[in-house]
Amino acid sequence: MSAVPVPVPQEPAAPASAPVRRRRGRTAEPESRGISSAYDRRVPGARVVRALVSGGLLVLLVVVALGPILWLAKSAVTPTQDTLRDPIALWPHGIDWANLRTAWVDIDLERYFANTVVIAIGSWAVQMLVAVTGGYVLSVLRPPGSRLLYGLVLGTMFVPAVVLLVPLYLTALDVPLLHVSLVNTYWGAFLPAGASAFNVAIVKRFFDNLPREIIDAARVDGCGDFRLFFSIVLPMSKPVLGVVSVFAVLAAWKDFIWPLVVLPDPAKQPLSVRLPRLANVTELDVLLAALLISCIVPIAFFLVFQRMFLRGGLEGAVKG
Repeated sequence: MSAVPVPVPQEPAAPASAPVRRRRGRTAEPESRGISSAYDRRVPGARVVRALVSGGLLVLLVVVALGPILWLAKSAVTPTQDTLRDPIALWPHGIDWANLRTAWVDIDLERYFANTVVIAIGSWAVQMLVAVTGGYVLSVLRPPGSRLLYGLVLGTMFVPAVVLLVPLYLTALDVPLLHVSLVNTYWGAFLPAGASAFNVAIVKRFFDNLPREIIDAARVDGCGDFRLFFSIVLPMSKPVLGVVSVFAVLAAWKDFIWPLVVLPDPAKQPLSVRLPRLANVTELDVLLAALLISCIVPIAFFLVFQRMFLRGGLEGAVKG
């Protein structure tokens, strides 16, 4: 006996001409997570408390960050007795601008300042050369074995710098193949700075994020490796060049151990080495004035390059 199919009732279809009605309403904005909710921020009392807390934290951060520098600037033009009696007072017996001239002339700060500038410029040039070319080879050219080479470069970051101090000094004492000594020379002070795996990694990661369409289009147009590097990659790399420049100059300006080891002649030593040795034979106000002068250049350098790499971006990479 065959089964009789049971018909399934179907809902009547809506007429094609019937308009679809949609409810209109305000879309719910995603509520940002924080200590206070969106409702609390609309309460006048909560706004005042929020402003006071934010302002207090900002003032605290400014005092912690700029407090030592501002105190150094104040004490550099304050007599020694006033600084010792009341370190926080603002010039109880007037400002002594002669401290700056005394620090520049009497303790021969001009020579040590020039030594520091030479070492910083040489260190910057070497680090930029190695970091930019190394990052270009590892990121853009990508020869066979580039991944292994990049891994070895990163592996050097796990070796403490103190461990490499003795081998580095022996290498500078008798350079292989050349058999010349770089001890007590500026070359020996800034050439080892080029072996910075950190800078190579920064530049390599930045080059990895460059628009590949531009690089591929340049290769299709017949652009060689050198022209691609100078005409395409470098103009798009202003931000990372500024970052590496700041790191290189600041690291060279404050370096103490390696210049102390490789430059035994006091006439060639930088500020970071000479000022601690002059502390025992120099008045406190003059020493603080010398410290202030030594801090001006790195602060100004950082501010200039900060504006450059914050403003630079990738402008000029794609036009039209």
